[in-house]
Amino acid sequence: MSKYQDAFNLHTHGKLKEAEEKYLEVIATEPQNSDALNMLGVLNYQTNRFNEAIDYIIKALKIKDEPYYYECLGAVYLDIREYEVAKNTFEIACEKNPQNAENWFNLATALKGLRQFEQAETFYKKATEINPKLSIAYFNLATLYANNLNRPKDAIKTFNKVLELNPDDAESKYFISLNYFRDKDYETGVKYFENRLCRKSAIMSQEKTFPNLMKSAKLWQGENVKDSTIYTYYEAGFGDIIMYARYLPMVKERCKKLIFKPRSELTPLFADNPQLGVDYLEYFTPENEFHFDYHIPLLSIPYALGLNNDNIFGTTGKYMNANPEKVKKYYEAYCKNNDKFKIGIKWQGNTYYDTERVITIESFFKIFEIPNTQFYSMQTAEGSEELEKCTKYNVIDLAKTFDNFSDTAAAIENMDLIISNDSSLAHLAGALGKPCFILLPYIYNWRWHMDMSHCDWYDCVKLFKQNSPADWNEVMERVRIEIEKMVKNG
Repeated sequence: MSKYQDAFNLHTHGKLKEAEEKYLEVIATEPQNSDALNMLGVLNYQTNRFNEAIDYIIKALKIKDEPYYYECLGAVYLDIREYEVAKNTFEIACEKNPQNAENWFNLATALKGLRQFEQAETFYKKATEINPKLSIAYFNLATLYANNLNRPKDAIKTFNKVLELNPDDAESKYFISLNYFRDKDYETGVKYFENRLCRKSAIMSQEKTFPNLMKSAKLWQGENVKDSTIYTYYEAGFGDIIMYARYLPMVKERCKKLIFKPRSELTPLFADNPQLGVDYLEYFTPENEFHFDYHIPLLSIPYALGLNNDNIFGTTGKYMNANPEKVKKYYEAYCKNNDKFKIGIKWQGNTYYDTERVITIESFFKIFEIPNTQFYSMQTAEGSEELEKCTKYNVIDLAKTFDNFSDTAAAIENMDLIISNDSSLAHLAGALGKPCFILLPYIYNWRWHMDMSHCDWYDCVKLFKQNSPADWNEVMERVRIEIEKMVKNG
């Protein structure tokens, strides 16, 4: 057996350190052994030494113009997000080996990284034509339709192709649900939505908190249980919890008692809303002091209730109230002697989750100058430091007074209008029935659907979507026109 074959065998069996030593021995005696150089590159790539990997593979290519070497080199460039070089490399690989579906897939992925989405679509399709069973190509094409091209019907069709090949693929089931939602086919979508990760983590969290109760209780599936207690608990973000709170009275109609565990920052807000007919679990309660017969994660309620496309939105008007005493407090402190048109704003949410929804504070400057208006910042936590740029405009910082969402709701009640990125503040304004402008990026969340002329979830909300990626200035110009009309009409 040759030294190269010995090294290759060690490599394929995962003995990377020994394989590297053997490859180097080969290169020492056979400096023109392009296969050994290329595999040294692959090995360095596998151990995250990307520069060394590139150097070795390029040396191999200088000796031999081998299609496989281009494939290996392109993979390294893709991994380090050098998309332009990856594109050029895979173009050569595709030319030299046009029947390799993975080359076309990788070329499409590089183009996607360059935001050349239409070209990426072409080559993902090419990959599936060559290999109709290449599920990863269908999956990436489907996510391209969903996340970059805003074509939910095509995304659904393509995710269904993935599910034909991999019927148990939970990730595809989850993503297809979001596209059914965006296309307003909730009857189909809610079934697939049960595959979401936050549902699983929510259940696991409750199983750790109440191991015996969760073991004995049944997962509620929408049946009438008039003599029983149902326990529902939060999952996902603040906005989701506020939005799905509209379903709590529907659940209460089917049981004797409904207990809800919101996130702690929301508990005072829900406590201000007894009309929802729910008991709230604010702090940890020992199992021997607590009881429920059935349980269900909050976002599973529409599926359990069997809601269809006609009734999925529940009540679209006001369904939550602010604490009257706190409303008066904010009025006295910040609004009593101010007869200007009052606008609360927020420009940033959780950047870890979604940077596309972040709006620069500078984008608001043109509306700050509208006569007879007073702006109030409701930007909490990350992003609040941006307010320092607004000293010229006398924006009043209310967010620094917020301890929880009950405070936020009271402040909202004193506003004439809320302007917010897609965040929990927008959902709270909608639930309170307060006029609200939601500013959406070019590729936006599923819940706002395709028709921007109407918000299906909240009657008081108006949607403003970017006409081109990253262009908030054009959005703000439309917002400015609308505000001026509102101020003029009183």
